[in-house]
Amino acid sequence: MLADNDTHSDIGGSNGSYNFFFEDPRFISILKHRGPNHTNNIGDVIKVLEDWRSRYNISVVKECEKSEYCSGEFRDLILAYNSIHGYVSLLVCLFGSLANALNVAVLTRRDLAVTPINRLLKWLAVADVFVMLEYVPFAIYRYLLFPDQEERPYSWAVYMLFHSHFTQILHTASILLTLSLAVWRYIAIKYPTYSPSLCTDRRCTIAILLSFVLPPILCIPSYFVFTIHKDFAFDKSGHMLTKVYFVDSDYDGSLYQINFWVHAVLIKLLPCVILTVISAWLVRALYRANSRKKALKGYSACPANTVVNGNGNVFTRKSTKRSKAERRTDRTTKMLVAVLLLFLLTEFPQGILGLLSGVLGRCFFKQCYDLFGELMDALALLNGAINFVLYCSMSRQFRTTFGQMIRNRCATAQRANSHTELQTTYV
Repeated sequence: MLADNDTHSDIGGSNGSYNFFFEDPRFISILKHRGPNHTNNIGDVIKVLEDWRSRYNISVVKECEKSEYCSGEFRDLILAYNSIHGYVSLLVCLFGSLANALNVAVLTRRDLAVTPINRLLKWLAVADVFVMLEYVPFAIYRYLLFPDQEERPYSWAVYMLFHSHFTQILHTASILLTLSLAVWRYIAIKYPTYSPSLCTDRRCTIAILLSFVLPPILCIPSYFVFTIHKDFAFDKSGHMLTKVYFVDSDYDGSLYQINFWVHAVLIKLLPCVILTVISAWLVRALYRANSRKKALKGYSACPANTVVNGNGNVFTRKSTKRSKAERRTDRTTKMLVAVLLLFLLTEFPQGILGLLSGVLGRCFFKQCYDLFGELMDALALLNGAINFVLYCSMSRQFRTTFGQMIRNRCATAQRANSHTELQTTYV
């Protein structure tokens, strides 16, 4: 394939004027006998061009061939993972779909659904489960059934376009919901007296609605940048076998750069920076709470609990203990910090790669961003799948509600079986 701007030629001649392209009888014959769709003899055109390149010693440098982005042993390691990404992503999606369905089932229980934090977590699970369910047919077709398929029909390109936009929109919704969680918790810890008036159910509903309404608007540039392209597949003799359709970006114009800046900075890096600041503050608040807890334990262990005032009166000081509400607040904060840190580990690399793609240009995108595509997908899927494990391990209320739900289902099933056996016995 001859590159557009990166092709360098060295053709000898005396006067620098070359008309050999139009003097070749084969080229004239092709022009005279071309088919009605102008593509029947494209294989012959390719062979003529190759003969010209060999005859006149035209050196061809393919696009980005001389760039050394993301090369070396690390590239081989990423390629090795890409070969098993289909199996890994399918397992993560199946586990994550079940786990997020359980998250929704638990968080919609009456004693948990009234809390705004749990409402945000519920809709975060809804967004993640839709992403994973949609990724399953893509992973099966792309990586398991037809991993080396060269023929890509137009219907596949349409599905790929839908897949890219659908996952980007819902993943952006997950980012905004996670950002809402962090801001919500920051207000509850930083301004506890104003929290009931600021963190109301109505504002929680508005935050959830905005988390799903804003992503389609923020992703508007990508609708125009990524389109369906057409190419041709040839056999060894140069004859065209079939048309190949694929989704790629249009690199010309400022819209391509705008899309990368919006995706990398506004959707990825800006939320990550805000979450980093809030997470650091929450970790600091947890550290102070832990120090206060240790101080209270040391105070309670003090042997002298009597105090004499200035008038000589003796009274006993009551031991101070942290309330149940304070302990629950600390556990909830720890769980949300774990969710935020896991989110940062998966989203920061994507934002950095997107920013570098916008700064360094097309070659970096082709050699690095595409290379890390499968790994970034796996991290994003894992981020959505592992939240159930975090809730179970760090939230006593979640574990208790989940256990009660399982026991109620088992008891209902046992009663149904007993009733069925009784009916059968009497019949």
